[in-house]
Amino acid sequence: MAEDGEAGTPGEAERELRELRGRVAALEAGAAAPRGRHRVRSSLAVVLVLIGCLLAPLGIVAAWAADEVGDTDRYVATVAPLASDPDVQDAVAGRVTDALMTRIDLSTLLSDVAAEDRPRLEKALGRLGDALEGAVRSFVHDKAREIVASDAFERVWTRANRAAHASVDKALTGSGGGAVELEGDAVTLDLGPVVDRVKQRLVDEGMKAAGRIPEVHTDFTLVKSQDIGRVRTWTRLLQLAGAWLPVLVVLLVGGGVLLSVRRRRALVVGALGVAATTALLGVALRVFRAFYLDALPPDVSRAAAGSVYDVLTHFLHTMVRMTAALGVVVALSAWLTGTGRRAALVRNLWTSGIGAARATADRAGLRTGPVGPFVRRYRTWIVWILVAAGLVTYLLWSHPTGWVVVGLALALLFALAVTDFLAGGTDTDADVGVDADEAVGRKG
Repeated sequence: MAEDGEAGTPGEAERELRELRGRVAALEAGAAAPRGRHRVRSSLAVVLVLIGCLLAPLGIVAAWAADEVGDTDRYVATVAPLASDPDVQDAVAGRVTDALMTRIDLSTLLSDVAAEDRPRLEKALGRLGDALEGAVRSFVHDKAREIVASDAFERVWTRANRAAHASVDKALTGSGGGAVELEGDAVTLDLGPVVDRVKQRLVDEGMKAAGRIPEVHTDFTLVKSQDIGRVRTWTRLLQLAGAWLPVLVVLLVGGGVLLSVRRRRALVVGALGVAATTALLGVALRVFRAFYLDALPPDVSRAAAGSVYDVLTHFLHTMVRMTAALGVVVALSAWLTGTGRRAALVRNLWTSGIGAARATADRAGLRTGPVGPFVRRYRTWIVWILVAAGLVTYLLWSHPTGWVVVGLALALLFALAVTDFLAGGTDTDADVGVDADEAVGRKG
């Protein structure tokens, strides 16, 4: 029997070993399936966040195309400052002067001179023709400069741009018309009304010949580029996208965060990614400005073109700064509420600082009365209400800027600090009485 037991022992050991191997294989197979699913989810989350970050700059441009081009009041408010820009005024005065000088015949200036004096003056003009032309040009330019520097020009500019807003929309989306037209590779503004005012000013100043100048239409270039056809196509597409593209960006990044296994980290990465790509858009706008001005033809004022470019892209720069600031704020918020060691250190510093302030207030005799227990009891609700209030304020703010985002974040931090300050106090006699009454009520 001993020999049988000794003989059976190796068989049992082998059978147990096979069973153990089977169990290990089953456990490994069961663990491999979740790991595989996690890899798929993580990969999809990365793709969604990456696409959202790459589309963020296009979302900003789409919002600009829908708001700047589609909103008449917004467009007029944007271009109105150009009427008082010195570079634009100089360029307009120069274009008006050139248009009038090509139609002024210096000999007609003698039409009101007595017949007996005409030969002598014509002979003098023959010798001093160039000097006379320079003097007349200077005179016309001075009157044109006076017109474009007046309040009347600002009103004319504003009314013309308001009336021409539909034409601007057409010009940027493929067709021209009205006061703003698309001619080849340029978007131009007709200065006919300004020329008429300058002609009247010349007549009032004694240059009667200017009154016989026929109607003049000359153009002021707003935008000029060899690539304006492609820009027009992209502007039209982005205008159609409108506010939907920014919403799509939010959905893509949000979907990637929800699919991620480590959601907090995904939110930090996604928010910083959006901030980085929009910041790159701001850099690209600055770089493109330099290339755009360098490519302008000699007859276009670079100073005026720079002013027009800066005004038309001002809203874009504002949205870039706002989005970048919002991304940084969201990333910081997600990081500070995480479980990381450094985040916990920052929270401890925050708690210690507020606790020290609360202790100092207690020693100074400051009492919160029933407010302290109320805040302590409903602190979580109060925090969420404050966060919701900050978010609603941001969403309802018309055209928020980067400073608005920073201001709202600081205001929320201050409100949270006050909440922690009120919730961190010790119970006063009144508080103890309230708590005692509640305890008695619960026992009853």
